[in-house]
Amino acid sequence: MHRITANLPDHKRGLILISFCALLWSSGGLFIKVLTLDAFQISFYRSLFAAATITAITLFRGKSLKFDRDPVSFLCSISYAFILVLFVMATKLTTAANAIFLQFTAPIYLLILEPVFLKTKFEKRNLIALIFCFMGMMLFFFGRLDFSGIKGNLLAICSGICFALFSLFLKWKKQLHKSESTLSNIVVGNLLVCLLCLPFIYEKLSIDGSQLSILLFMGVFQIGISYMIFNEGIKYVSATESMIIAMLEAILNPIWVFLGVGEVPTVYSIAGSVIILLAVLWRTLMVKPVEKLEIVD
Repeated sequence: MHRITANLPDHKRGLILISFCALLWSSGGLFIKVLTLDAFQISFYRSLFAAATITAITLFRGKSLKFDRDPVSFLCSISYAFILVLFVMATKLTTAANAIFLQFTAPIYLLILEPVFLKTKFEKRNLIALIFCFMGMMLFFFGRLDFSGIKGNLLAICSGICFALFSLFLKWKKQLHKSESTLSNIVVGNLLVCLLCLPFIYEKLSIDGSQLSILLFMGVFQIGISYMIFNEGIKYVSATESMIIAMLEAILNPIWVFLGVGEVPTVYSIAGSVIILLAVLWRTLMVKPVEKLEIVD
C-alpha cells in the first residue's frame, strides 16, 4: 500500500488507505457466517493471529510497542476486546446487517459520553441525531424474529456501546499521555480476547485446514494489517471524512453476506439501517468550519 500511494498527495493517500480498511473490515460478517466454529473459537484464533501480526510487523519495521500501565490504557484494551467478541457473537445470532448497523450506532453513544467524561458541550443537533438513531434501532426488533435474533441484536448494541467507550478512552488516554500510539492497546486487546475465550474452547482447539486459512485471513488482514493501515490513514483525513468512509463497511458487510450465503435482512431492518445511516451522516456533516479541519482522534 505504501508503494501504491507513495506519490499521491497526503489527503488522497489517507482517503485510499481508510477506504481499503473499510473493504477489509466488511469481509468479517461473511467469514463469521461461513465458519462452522462457534463465536468463541472464531474470536480466539482471529485475535491470536491479529496480535501476532501487529507485533511481528512492528518489530520487523524496527519499531517497538510501548505498553502503558495505567487504568485508562487498560480500559482502552478491554473495551476493544469486548467489541470483537460481542460483534462475532451478535453476527452468529442475528443477521449480518443487524449486527453491523446496530454496532454502527457507536458515534451516537459517544455524543452522550463525551460531555459527561471529557466535559465537551452537548448540542441540540446531537439530541436530534440520537432520537432518529434510536427510532432506527427500534425497527430492528420488529418483524419475524426469534429469541436468538433478539439476543443477537442486544449483543450488537452492546458492541456499539463498547466501540463508543473505546473511542472515549483513546481520547482520554491521548489527553493524559500526549501520545498518538494506539497499536499497543490493540495488541493487548486482542490478547485479552484470547484469555476471555480460552475457558470456553480449551477442549475444542483443533480446527481443519480450511478453517485455519479463513481464520488466518481474518486475523492477519481483516483485523491486524487493516488496523495498521487505518492507523496510518487517519493522519491525513478529518474526523468527518473518516466517519463517512467508515460507512462503506456497514454497507458492504451485509452485501458480502447476501452474495455468499444468501442472507436477506427484513424490511424493518433495512428501514432501520437507512435511518441510522442518515442520522450518523447528517450529524457527521453538520460540523462547524473549525471542526472540519481537525484531524480524527
